Amino acid sequence: MKKYFWLLAFMTSLCGCSETQDEKAAPLLGQIEALYKAGNYRQTLDSIMELRKSFPEAVASRRAALKIWQDASLKMAQADVAQTDSLLQATLQSLEGKRALYERNILRAKCDSLRARYEAMCGVVRMIRYRQQHP
Repeated sequence: MKKYFWLLAFMTSLCGCSETQDEKAAPLLGQIEALYKAGNYRQTLDSIMELRKSFPEAVASRRAALKIWQDASLKMAQADVAQTDSLLQATLQSLEGKRALYERNILRAKCDSLRARYEAMCGVVRMIRYRQQHP
């Protein structure tokens, strides 16, 4: 019985000294935060995917990374909405100046496509905001 006690005490001391998954994931989480602050949203999302893959049991780190994921995704979607809106406005402007029926039809099709993309990306923004407010 005494042997088992010492063996148990030794094993407990070994387990207590090892780093947890969250401690191992901390440097990567710091890198993710730095990428987000620098505005590198695509690299931020890629790094979060790496964190999820490398440290599946780092619950606290993954929880913190989820918030950053939502924020970075929101920023990317908002930028896409702005770019799509600019393209749509430019296409509408060029549509007014065209006389040829073929060119007008091509531009109308492009406008329809841009409107659909704009509405879809606005839906993505709304969904991300909803998920941020209702975790």
